[in-house]
Amino acid sequence: MILFLEMGVAQNTTSTIPVNVGVVLDLASLDAKIALSCINMALSDFYASHGDYKTRLVLNTRDSKKDVIGAAAAALDLIKNVEVQAILGPNTSMQANFVIDLGEKAQVPIISFSATSPSLTSIRSSYFLRATQNDSAQVNAISAIVQAFGWREAVPIYIDNEYGEGIIPYLTGALQEVDARVPYRSVISPSATDDQIVEELYKLMTMQTRVFIVHMYPSLGTRLFTKAKEIGMMSEGYVWIMTDGLSVDFLSSPNHSVTDTIQGVLGIKPYVPRTKELEYFRARWKRKFLRDNPDKIDAELNIYGLLAYDATTALALAVEKAGTTNFGFQKANVSSNSSTDLATLGISLNGPNILQALSTTSFKGLTGDYLLVDGQLQSPAFQIVNVNGNGGRRIGFWTPTEGLVKTLNPRINKRMNSTSTSRVSTVIFPGDTTAVPKGWEIPTNEKKMKIGVPVKYGFSEFVAVTKDPGSNTTTFTGFCIDVFDAVVKALPYALPYEYIPFAKPDGEPAGTYNDLAYQVYLKNYDAVVGDVTIVYNRSLYIDYTLPFTESGVSMIVPIADNNSKNAWVFMKPLTWDLWVTSFLFFVFIGFVVWVLEHRINEDFRGSASDQAGTSFWFSFSTMVFAQRERMVSNLSRAVIIIWCFVVLILTQSYTASLTSLLTVEQLQPTVTDVRELVKKGEYVGYQEGSFVLGLLLDLGFDKSKLMAYSSAEECHHLFSKGSGNGGIAAAFDELAFLKLIMSGYCSRYTMIDPKFKTGGFGFVFPKGSPLVPDISRAILNVTEGDEMKQIEGAWFGKKSTCPESSSSISSNSLSLKSFWGLFLLAGLAALLALIIFIVMFVYRERNVLRSYDSTASIWSRIENFFRIFIQRDSTSSTFTQSDPNDRNSISLPPMRAPSPSADSVDAEYPANRSSASYDSSPNREVPLEVVIDTVLKFNMN
Repeated sequence: MILFLEMGVAQNTTSTIPVNVGVVLDLASLDAKIALSCINMALSDFYASHGDYKTRLVLNTRDSKKDVIGAAAAALDLIKNVEVQAILGPNTSMQANFVIDLGEKAQVPIISFSATSPSLTSIRSSYFLRATQNDSAQVNAISAIVQAFGWREAVPIYIDNEYGEGIIPYLTGALQEVDARVPYRSVISPSATDDQIVEELYKLMTMQTRVFIVHMYPSLGTRLFTKAKEIGMMSEGYVWIMTDGLSVDFLSSPNHSVTDTIQGVLGIKPYVPRTKELEYFRARWKRKFLRDNPDKIDAELNIYGLLAYDATTALALAVEKAGTTNFGFQKANVSSNSSTDLATLGISLNGPNILQALSTTSFKGLTGDYLLVDGQLQSPAFQIVNVNGNGGRRIGFWTPTEGLVKTLNPRINKRMNSTSTSRVSTVIFPGDTTAVPKGWEIPTNEKKMKIGVPVKYGFSEFVAVTKDPGSNTTTFTGFCIDVFDAVVKALPYALPYEYIPFAKPDGEPAGTYNDLAYQVYLKNYDAVVGDVTIVYNRSLYIDYTLPFTESGVSMIVPIADNNSKNAWVFMKPLTWDLWVTSFLFFVFIGFVVWVLEHRINEDFRGSASDQAGTSFWFSFSTMVFAQRERMVSNLSRAVIIIWCFVVLILTQSYTASLTSLLTVEQLQPTVTDVRELVKKGEYVGYQEGSFVLGLLLDLGFDKSKLMAYSSAEECHHLFSKGSGNGGIAAAFDELAFLKLIMSGYCSRYTMIDPKFKTGGFGFVFPKGSPLVPDISRAILNVTEGDEMKQIEGAWFGKKSTCPESSSSISSNSLSLKSFWGLFLLAGLAALLALIIFIVMFVYRERNVLRSYDSTASIWSRIENFFRIFIQRDSTSSTFTQSDPNDRNSISLPPMRAPSPSADSVDAEYPANRSSASYDSSPNREVPLEVVIDTVLKFNMN
């Protein structure tokens, strides 16, 4: 079949139907000659392999003469006089803009393989088909390159027409998505002279940005790059990126005079897979083109020729699919007075069918898979080229799915970051260097950076501006100045700058810090250095570096000795809950000791008052360790050992706290809550010109209650007067200033929470300045090293250091919270001892408890239990003999009713038979158990 491709003659010509199609090109241009030869070869190849098709496209070529009106006139002639069914072309986007309207009116499909401007899409003509790449498709590839190399700014240089302007909104948006700014747009007129081009390039040299994206016609691009090289803009440090229009033209037919001016430039080109069919076609085309154009020996087949070939093939398929009828035009119904060509323009009867067929046609073309989606050819990938030598060297690819890649091998690409420079081959930039340019430079032909410095009369440790009237020189000193100087020295490059005071001609401050920051936005200053706080509202129009000081706003208040040494000061060491708990535990421990000791210890027996007094005396005497009673039970000894430990800790803590209260001055802040200041209407201070004023108003302070100070001494003076005498009760400021104030008055003021979060001090730069990342990294380098400590020591080292202030004002009184563990330990020990004693007691007296009357009530049983419990344990080793005069009884007054005899008592209370006998005299001693038994019976009755 290949042998017949060049014959260009179909069989059975007598049965074919000719179909007129138009071709509108700038026939004088090389690109048009290449495209037209590809169109002719496409028809020849197509009908050689599709001899059975009934339709045959007949080309009607017109020259647009590189003119918009010429293209429109050519299209109008083809539609009205030739009645073409479709038009291939025109060359440029501006020409296509006019031709599209004619195609829409006549319903004739316009198929362009070189009009790439995205603005044509906005026309929304269904009869316009773009058989080439939309310029907006390449902007993501360009932004991926910018992101991969870490460039933060880029300036587009484009031609001032529809072709140039169409891509700019898409390019700007793509760059913004990767955090790259477009600080300036350079527009070059299509008719610009060389002098005008040089003037614009010099203007670009005065700017910081060194990354340029060029989008224009090749003829204008050649002049631009030539002049850029002449004035030194193709040297080291510059980055140039060409869009596909320039890349295809410059690199498809390399011209040494052109490539010599674009060495190191990066370019974007549509990717066309290399196949055997493509290489065979390239060789055939070369032979045919040289035969037809013997004077164009350097011409090379470019992407537009391939696209023209595929577009022609698609049109031939679509015309055959649309059918062989209705190739005529419906004449317009116009009056005889209407003689204009547009008014008499007819409507193609078969145009809608051809349009539908074109939209559904797909095949494997020379450029790859051919498919139109919404009238737009889909782009599989772009290749990234780097101009070196006499041609372009491919360094990578960009695809919509994988982003920037070195090869189109999915297995390799998955292991790489799509935005990393590792995904492209080594780039040789202008100046024949492989070092990646920063993307910006300080212009050599511009003055030094103008650094604005605030003028103030206080807190000169941070920044001070001093003017010498004699020499008329201005000196800039202070912590912030030294930090910035150190940061600039830490940069990997030189940064010339000069300080300029933000002052009026008379030396007075020219405004607030907000006014100073706004001067950077107005480009009156290139940066601001000083004690400028990072706050949100300023960040809307300027950029900050990382902070170089501690951040936050707080308040300081006076401190006073509020300890009133009165008659009840001895109660203050302990809180009320600790007093109550201690008293209850003394009572509880005394009760536990009595329970454990009264049956076996003579010291804890006797009358009820004696036993109660002894128990409580013993418990409370442990405070001073003056107890005299001996312990017999091992359980009580264990309880007392633990309790004495608790008492020791408690008494020692009490003594220490009381000593502190009586001997040490107790300094406390006069105010601890911001809301208290607002509620009482107190006067508060803030630093003059500070953003803290707005913060105080937001907190609810009345503006009439706010007083400004400009130095630490003035702040101290306001505090000395007091809130009611023209002074203040509190001062609000940033932490750095408050610490400086307190360093001179440690014994008078303290810092109180809350701390309002701020960003700290930072340097100010214009929005999107490329200096910000480098300065921020240098700040980290300085603050993490010893140099920052030396700077701080130089400005603040001589000041006395204050202890860390705390907003939480802790009480001098000891609370239960500090001792509950000790009380828990003592309580558990006492309860455990009680449980053990009761279990042992019940076990030992089990026989007596069982022998009691089984028919007795529960109350009687309880009565019997307590009667046994209060008796002395006669089996204990401490009771070797019975002594009726011992302290085991209670003295009672003479009883008027006759008492039961001893025998009757013994009979009723058998347990008493082992006790010592007692007489029946009026002043006799009645045993404790008899008293309790009598009380129980009385309650039952």
